[in-house]
Amino acid sequence: MNEDEYRIARKRMVEEQIAARGVLDPPLLAVMGSVPRHLFVPADDLAWAYADGPLPIGYGQTISQPYIVALMTELLQVESTNRILEVGTGSGYQAAVLGQMAAEVHTIEVIPELAAQAARTLTGLGYTNVHVHAGDGSLGWPQAEPYDGILVAAAAPSAPQPLLDQLADGGRLVIPVGSRGYQQLEVWKRTGQEFEHRIDLGVAFVPLRGEHGWR
Repeated sequence: MNEDEYRIARKRMVEEQIAARGVLDPPLLAVMGSVPRHLFVPADDLAWAYADGPLPIGYGQTISQPYIVALMTELLQVESTNRILEVGTGSGYQAAVLGQMAAEVHTIEVIPELAAQAARTLTGLGYTNVHVHAGDGSLGWPQAEPYDGILVAAAAPSAPQPLLDQLADGGRLVIPVGSRGYQQLEVWKRTGQEFEHRIDLGVAFVPLRGEHGWR
């Protein structure tokens, strides 16, 4: 496929996979239509870069389904002045979407090789406001806290307390919580020292690895 064909595929992805399912925020749809997802998938899977599903990226990890990326971003309610933390960088695609919507993004990946590859891809695309770190994402990244939003792209047995603690007042945490095979998206909001949460869509993510994830 050439760049025009990829552009057409992105437009179709936004219309048929994302907007058709109810994610309608215009700035978010514009970002989903502009980020070149094909640059974040392995070369062998380029034909499926804009397909309606996750794809393997090596090391037992995946790049999430485009709709899930859009939905989690919408649930986070990102504003242009926000500092955002992402846990589970993977290929860097979700970080790229967040990087176009927020002022600053920190993203953590437990697999050093994936972190390095994502950093190269994001740097090559000019994302100067996205900072990639290798480490245990279940502990967050306290060096840059507090965060207006935290998005976790891996499944946890429960919402890690370090992530809740690193939220700014009014900040949100979006995280899949449940068993290894099935989870539900939880949306947490901090108000002072209090936390409230609600449950959204049922999902299936790879396990969150780390001290507050799956060992």
